[in-house]
Amino acid sequence: MEIFLKILLVLFAVGLISVVLLQKGKSAGLSGAISGGAEHLFGKTKARGLDLFLQRLTVGLAVGFFVLSLIVAYVVKV
Repeated sequence: MEIFLKILLVLFAVGLISVVLLQKGKSAGLSGAISGGAEHLFGKTKARGLDLFLQRLTVGLAVGFFVLSLIVAYVVKV
């Protein structure tokens, strides 16, 4: 069980890394990060198609990775 969970955790990590690398950059530099964050916060830019899918997949993989990390830490400790 422990080995299976660790393999699953590695798969989630590799999947999360690859999905993040597949996404295109939203803006460049510090000024772009500030204005891009404001636009994202207030909803001026809406993601469509592949960008939306990759964004949702990133969130799902990140949540799964976090939960699975906690589970693996508990199983290894016990």
